[in-house]
Parts: sequence; structure tokens; C-alpha cells
Amino acid sequence: MMAYDPLDAPNVTYLWTQLLIEELVRNGVDTFFVAPGSRSTPLTVSAVRHPEARVVLHVDERGTAFATLGYGRATQRPAAWITTSGTAVANGQPAVVEASVDGVPMLLLTADRPPELRDTGANQTIDQVKIFGDYVRWQVDVPPPSVEVDPAYVLTTTNQAVHQSRRVPAGPVHLNCGFRKPLEPVESDRSIEVPDPVADWAREETPFTTYPTPVPSASAPDVDAVASAVEGGLDGLVVAGRLDREADVKATRRLAARLGWPLLPDITSRLRLGPESRADRCAFGDLILTSDDFQKTQRPEAVVQVGGRFTSKRLRLFLRDANPDVWAVVRPDPSRIDPDHRGTHHVEADVASFVEQLLARVGAVPEPSHWQMAWERANTRAAAVVEEHAQSEALTEPSVATLLSRQVPSDHALMAASSMPVRDLNRHASTAGSAVPVYANRGASGIDGTVATAAGLAEAQKGGVTLLIGDLALWHDLNSLALLQDRPVVVVVLNNNGGGIFHFLPIQEYDDVFDPHFTTPQHRDFEAVAETFTLAYHRPDSRSAFIEAYRHACDAGEPTILEVKTERESNRQIHEQIEKAVADVVGGGTGVDDAC
Repeated sequence: MMAYDPLDAPNVTYLWTQLLIEELVRNGVDTFFVAPGSRSTPLTVSAVRHPEARVVLHVDERGTAFATLGYGRATQRPAAWITTSGTAVANGQPAVVEASVDGVPMLLLTADRPPELRDTGANQTIDQVKIFGDYVRWQVDVPPPSVEVDPAYVLTTTNQAVHQSRRVPAGPVHLNCGFRKPLEPVESDRSIEVPDPVADWAREETPFTTYPTPVPSASAPDVDAVASAVEGGLDGLVVAGRLDREADVKATRRLAARLGWPLLPDITSRLRLGPESRADRCAFGDLILTSDDFQKTQRPEAVVQVGGRFTSKRLRLFLRDANPDVWAVVRPDPSRIDPDHRGTHHVEADVASFVEQLLARVGAVPEPSHWQMAWERANTRAAAVVEEHAQSEALTEPSVATLLSRQVPSDHALMAASSMPVRDLNRHASTAGSAVPVYANRGASGIDGTVATAAGLAEAQKGGVTLLIGDLALWHDLNSLALLQDRPVVVVVLNNNGGGIFHFLPIQEYDDVFDPHFTTPQHRDFEAVAETFTLAYHRPDSRSAFIEAYRHACDAGEPTILEVKTERESNRQIHEQIEKAVADVVGGGTGVDDAC
């Protein structure tokens, strides 16, 4: 078999698209999520024919865009989204917004009409130039391929696009590619001359232009300022938001241990699950704060927050009201995470390197303080309430979150839909299971594209993916179930016949509009849906049946829907009962039996 030659092109259009795909592959972008269309034919054909490219096909542009997002979440490397012109491009907007807000790399390769057909009434033609506005890190309106333009332009543009998508802050990059007909790989009578630099590149295996990815680091004065602020025996907290790198996870553990501060990990921090952490990890921080007495007596004087946003609104409001003297946010992204305007330091730096610098400047706490012991004792008591609830044979939404976290295989990843699933996992997940990564679209926190995002995770994962999702979010992305074919994704859908989260909001008091205008019940189940998409289906109705069905689905390695029926009003009551029980056992955290 002859080696692939990107310069062996039937016409100039295919020379450009083959150069583009080859240069993407050389930069590590080898996965392409494609929705079918005519104007994008040169991009699709060039990707399909490249021997090292993987092409994932799906009928829906919105779904393929979210799958591209999911792949970028799992790998921190961009995949490419290929789509045709017109409203097909606009369908990528929700995924682009999420990727932009949450710093996920992705490449948007959109096909377009040439300039002479724009604004003429030509079919399937809209203004695609800068269509994604400020939500992309970089954008180029790539002109139609021409023999008059040095093809090195394609290579340097591709390299810049990959670099812009991966550098901090990572995010989506848009290449809007205009094409003239013919769009098929037909032979051209016109000869194509390739300049020597491009010919030399074709004989190599490296990119035309390389861009080392810069790593943000804190200056010595920045580190000194935080070090001086956190020393002196302050009662403090380490709060961990989304963390993507193992080095950052380990550094955060060391930081909390050195300072002697409780560590409050978000479900997306890679610190929330798994039993291997120190006892000072307060995994149930959200539930601990259901106690008003605890909130009053255990207000921190200092907070070091690392990584991205965290899920818990209760924690955010607690920290806002505590108004600590020091609130330092450490993350490599320059954008602020400070919705309540309480931050005192924003350190734009790689988390692991910052922690190493900080630890060199602060001494270790000689023994656990009363402050630390109070948080640890409260965490132990909250955990006991959660575990006791999960022992009941009756399935509830909190117990499903606990059971999933206990049973998830070590080679899986967890994906949590927005609304209640991500909150339930954050509050009720057990620490006794495997330390698997948990993903959630918490940049813009929409419910759209959740199934497709899980499919993108599965494409990137070597193991399986478990998706915890509500019924409305699943209805919202139903056609993306087609992406699960031959992918080991277990969809656990909590079907409470509508939007259960609205029962926790003030609008639930307004009976004249609450149901159905906010809860929007569908009065359907997903058994026929599973049959339509040839997915395995189970509807467990007890704790033991759920564990058996989930284990079977994971062992089988086939796409499966597990549907758990619950009731919205009783779900709210169950949450309130758990929170009251936790508040009762936690108290103020300073009682006689809490003393060390």
C-alpha cells in the first residue's frame, strides 16, 4: 500500500482540504464529527480518505457539535466539527457557547458559499462570517481555494487555529471555508504547482509551524501576597472546582494538607469520588451547610479556590456571607469566577506550579485544629445520613446518585446532566467507590446536547461512560441516542415526569402557572425509545434491582437505558428530609463530643 500523499489531489479545492486535514492530524487532531451535507463535501471526503483520521457521522449538526465538545472535555484536545452551510452552522451555537464559557477546545470547520453567492438569495446561504461572535477564540473566513494563493496559507492557518483552541483560555475556533463547485473530487485540467516549502513539508511528518503551548505561571510577588495572607493560623477552606489534570488534583490535596484546612471538592474536581484521599476532604460540604448553626459558627477567615466553577449554590452563598478576609482564586484562565464580588486575589497561573511555589513559602500545621476537626466530624455525620438513606430498597433520586457512585466501574467516566443530576451527584455521591472522572456541561449549564456530549466522551474514553440525566434533558436530545450505537454508554434516566428542579424554586408556589408551564410533564416513558434506537432497556424498581441492572449493563458493554421512575413532589420532600437529618446531626460543630 502506497503512503498517503496530501499533495496528490485532483483539483485545487482538494489540495487545500487535504492539506488542512493532514495538518490537523499532524497536530494531534485526528477525530472529526461530521453531519452530512453538500457544500462540505471536500472537507468530508478529505477526512474520510485520510488513513489516520477517525470520522464519526451523525445526522444532526447540533448533536455532532456537542459530541465534539464532549471529546474535548475528556482529552483537553480539540476534535473537529464538519458541517455544511446555512442553518446547519447555526445549530452549533449552543455547543460553541458551552465550550467557550467552560474553556473546552474544539475546531469548527464550516463550509460556505463563495463570496459571489453571498447576499444574492442563493439557496442555503446565510451570513456565516463571525456568526459565533465573541464565543470563539479566533475565526477566519477562509477564501475559496485558488491556484493564485500559496497553499502554505492553509498550513499556517491550520496551525494557528489549533494553537488558539488549546492555549489558555482554551475554547472553540472557527474556520469558515468557502468552496466553489465542483465540490466532488473530479480531475481538473489545470495543473497545480506546489512551492518548495510545501513540498518539503509533505515529505516530513511534523507540522509546518509549531506552537509550544505557554503555561501561565505566577510571579514571585503574586505567590508572596497569597502566602502572607494565608499564614498565621487562619481558619480557612480549600475549595476545588473543575480540575482536568492529575497534577492539579495532587497539588490541591497537598495544599489542603499543608495548610491544615478542610478541602471542599466539587463533583467535577476529580477529588470528590474515591476513598484514597485524606480524612480532611469534606466531600459532603454542601449538605453540611444545611445546618444554620454550623454556618454561623464555622465561617472561614480565608479561602483558596482552585480550578473552575463549583456546583453548590449553598456553598457559594455561605462563602459570600462569610466574607473572608482572603479569597484567592487560582486558575490559568484570566476570566473571573466571582459572581458575588468577594474575591481578594485572582492568580492567573497553572494550579500545580502555583501550589508548589506556595508550599515553599508556608510552614506545615503541626496538628489538626479544632476548626479542621469540626469540619471532619460534620462530614462523617453527613456521610452516615447519606449512606443510611441509600440502604433503603426504595429508589429515590438521591439514592440513585449514591448507588451509581458506589457501583461505577473504575474504567468508566460519569457524565451528569444539568439541573438535578449534577446537584444530586455533588451532594449524595459516596466516596466508597472508584475515583472516576465526572463531567458536566456547567459552563452555561444548559440541558441541551447532554446525550451527544456523553457520546463524545465515549469516543475519547478507553472505557465506558455512565450518563445520569433527567427525563426532560433526554427528550431534549433524543436523536443523539443514535450516536450511542456500538458505544458503551449506560444512560440512567430519572423520569419524574417533568422538570423536578422547579419544585425547589419559588415559582412552585404559583399554582396557576406552575404545572404544566414550568414542570412540562410529558407522560411518557423511554421503553419504546430504546427499542427505536436498538438500545438495551431496563426499568429497575428497587435498590437491588438497580444494582443488578447497572452491573449487567456495564459488564455487557452495550448501550443501555436504565429508567428509574420517581415523583417530583415526593422527590422534593425526600431532599428536605435528608437535609434536615444532616442539619440535626451536624449542629454547630462545636459541641462537647466534637472537641478533640
